[in-house]
Amino acid sequence: MKKFLFYLLIVVSLPGCTAGSKATGNAKLPKPYDYWFFNFAYPKALPAWVTYVEMLDREGYYYQFRMLDGTQPRSDSVGRWNEPVGAGSSSLNKVNDPPRFIHFCWDSIIDKKVYETEIAFNNRIDSMMLTPVPNVEKKLYYRYMVIGLAPEGKVRVWLENVFNDYIRLSDLPARDFKIKTVSGSQLKMCKGVTYFGDGYEYIDETINFIKGKKYPYGEW
Repeated sequence: MKKFLFYLLIVVSLPGCTAGSKATGNAKLPKPYDYWFFNFAYPKALPAWVTYVEMLDREGYYYQFRMLDGTQPRSDSVGRWNEPVGAGSSSLNKVNDPPRFIHFCWDSIIDKKVYETEIAFNNRIDSMMLTPVPNVEKKLYYRYMVIGLAPEGKVRVWLENVFNDYIRLSDLPARDFKIKTVSGSQLKMCKGVTYFGDGYEYIDETINFIKGKKYPYGEW
């Protein structure tokens, strides 16, 4: 319980963020779809794998994901992210209401280490996710979130729609969006959480890709 309360304090530190079963003090946009979807991606031949996710939505509901859709390779992202990164529906990675906080553990196979990432959102993100895309006949929404995992634990986040339009959330000012990634002795929730307890091994694609290159293999 103490751990969860600590996370709530991070969320409510953003302007417009409230925790609990009902948010107060802000006019709330109605939810126009059943679910929004989130997926994780890694660049060509530089694999990463997400092991656990917990999330708080704008209504104050808390989610835990111990089974997730697989982290997706992006073969056209070489040296930098190719945008739009590409998103879509997922079987397991879906939530009813827009997020206030996402906290997840992931293995960077290319870095051979575990990372822990925390992302906090304020209610400006609600508007981005729940307002229709302007000037299109059929109502479309930015209901697909992509979280990119790159070497050195660098994380980017995008909202996308089915027209491949995107908003790069990780470029928003800190008052709207905060992200923090740690590893090693700074791990808390993710200490010892890994799919690779016996150590990391590179697949042939990775070995061939990094040959002659200098780590960290790109600008992210």
